[in-house]
Amino acid sequence: MGTQSKKDSFIMQAGILAAAGFITKIIGTLYRTPLTAIIGNEGNGYYSAAYYVYLIILTIASYSMPTAISKIVSSELAVKHYRNAQKIFRCALIYVTVMGVIASVFLFFGADLFLEPNSAVVLRVFTPTIVIYGYLGVLRGYFQAHRSMTQTSVSQILEQIVNAFVSVFGAYFMVNLAVKQVEKESGMLALLDPAAVETKKAIYGASASAAGTGSGVLIALLFMIGMYLLNKKLIHKRIKNDRSGVEESYGAIFKSLMLIVTPIIISSCIYNMNTVVNQTLFVKILMNIKDFTESQASKLYGVFSGRAVVIANIPVAVGAAMSSALIPTISSSYAKGEIASLNQKVAGGIKATMLISIPAAVGIAVLARPIMYLLSPEAEHMDMAIFLLQCMSITVIFYQLSTISNGVLQGIGKVNIPVINSAIALGLQTLLIIPLLIYTDLNENCLVIATIFYSFTICMLNQRSVRKYLGYRQEMLNTFMVPFVSSAVMGIMAFLVYEGLLLIHCHYVIALFVAVFVAVLVYFVVVIKLGGMTEEDMRRLPKGHAIVRLAKKMRLIA
Repeated sequence: MGTQSKKDSFIMQAGILAAAGFITKIIGTLYRTPLTAIIGNEGNGYYSAAYYVYLIILTIASYSMPTAISKIVSSELAVKHYRNAQKIFRCALIYVTVMGVIASVFLFFGADLFLEPNSAVVLRVFTPTIVIYGYLGVLRGYFQAHRSMTQTSVSQILEQIVNAFVSVFGAYFMVNLAVKQVEKESGMLALLDPAAVETKKAIYGASASAAGTGSGVLIALLFMIGMYLLNKKLIHKRIKNDRSGVEESYGAIFKSLMLIVTPIIISSCIYNMNTVVNQTLFVKILMNIKDFTESQASKLYGVFSGRAVVIANIPVAVGAAMSSALIPTISSSYAKGEIASLNQKVAGGIKATMLISIPAAVGIAVLARPIMYLLSPEAEHMDMAIFLLQCMSITVIFYQLSTISNGVLQGIGKVNIPVINSAIALGLQTLLIIPLLIYTDLNENCLVIATIFYSFTICMLNQRSVRKYLGYRQEMLNTFMVPFVSSAVMGIMAFLVYEGLLLIHCHYVIALFVAVFVAVLVYFVVVIKLGGMTEEDMRRLPKGHAIVRLAKKMRLIA
């Protein structure tokens, strides 16, 4: 940690986080292929159901800590109150310890209150991770407040690598253990109901995947502790040289922390609650009204959540990174009353995100089939998974915008507004999905319809709130229209290249990579020619100077 260089802009920091987020999403998607081959769509369903409930409890306990700590500490650092910043850090550690232990105990003994029995087994495996993640979240937020995103980025990659390794090999071991246990209990495996055996294997495998999640978080925490110890001398030197004379009591800091954290927690809970609500309604209605078994309902949900959603969420890392990078810089500008500068940062953040998100959404929609075959090649329900992914592609844009606007509102202290907006969107989408599930045969398609509606609604509500409290006016032409037109041209070219290569009997993987390469090149050329990306925009991106040199070599800019 140190003084931020002039050219080390928040977009650069967001780029570092986005790159790490993209890598972790790719790793997360790739390891799902062998994992699903081991535990099946049924195992995916149990894991997903447990994971989203775990995520809600984690959010209440500590998941929002990086955002909260980043906001509060950055405000103190902006006015050089280093002693106060360190006190906030200590208070946050106490908070996550208490909340993490309470949440873990509650979740372990109350798992059956949230889920059906098979998924509840998996949910219990997640409980130790809640305590571990609390400390990890505090450390990540602390470094982000110093506008140093590298530590968080590396820890995210380490977390996902360990998660992937333990999940796959652990699932393989546990599935074999399940088979041996069944054989031991029954005497002869051949006499058993094959569906019952598959369910047992799915439960054991999903539990191993949950353990993989915890292992990844633990490794990331150890890395972040190491980074903190390396910077300990600098931190204490700043505290010692703090001549501000401002030092709040621990009681006042706890009060301030709670006032900031609580609305963020509620907002994050509601923001993520739509997944839990949809999953619960989906399984309950299919089981109790349409006579599906838990296994059948979980398989369908596993196709949606474990395949379509996982792939559609890959580009969303960009919005999450931009939001994380925006919060400290916006908090700092807002604390200094620099509203004009703040609005410029918001505009820059949204534009940079849309330049990536819009073509990503179009690319996923156009190349959904080869992408699904590459990243999730299980033959069962393949056509369903492809169709769901195509439909989910539009949510990439809506979720990116809502994530950024969430960060903006939290950064300026309007932490209650995202809570209200999330609650409204959740209520409306719940009113939509219930009759769809009961009175139509759309089943898993209801999940897609509800998700699109929810992401669009919260996006619009948040955008309206940002406009209201900052007087912000969104530039439309270069932020939305140019990327959209460029993406349309890109999508047509990608489709033609891919299908053309298939006609000459090229392997679909080679055809996909060639189509993606052509798509990136076409988009890059068209978006610059239409004025959607200037030389200044390029220089603000990670490796911006290299991008500018490439553009000049291609004679796209003077």
